[in-house]
Amino acid sequence: MAKAMSKAQIVAHFAKKFDLKKKVAAAVFEEMARLAYKEAKNSFTLPGIGKLVLVDRKARLGRNPKTGETIQIPAKTVVKFRFAKACKEAVLPKKAAPKMVPTPTM
Repeated sequence: MAKAMSKAQIVAHFAKKFDLKKKVAAAVFEEMARLAYKEAKNSFTLPGIGKLVLVDRKARLGRNPKTGETIQIPAKTVVKFRFAKACKEAVLPKKAAPKMVPTPTM
């Protein structure tokens, strides 16, 4: 499996692709991140990629893995990223439909 691209590599790619200076391309990414953080409470969508959403988790019982003691885990709000259908289809290979195998008759 190939190594993930670093931030510097992504910035360099976009700077070259759109004929920008690397500082300008980096500033675009920084501003996009800032906007995503600010708007996540209302859900932030990157068209064709996915959406940042806040999800409320209920309180639940859990276990301390070290002692085995049952503990109460409080309710909390977490940030999740939901991938768009277009992204899933572009990244994941299509699975072939399972072939029907005829059953032998007696």
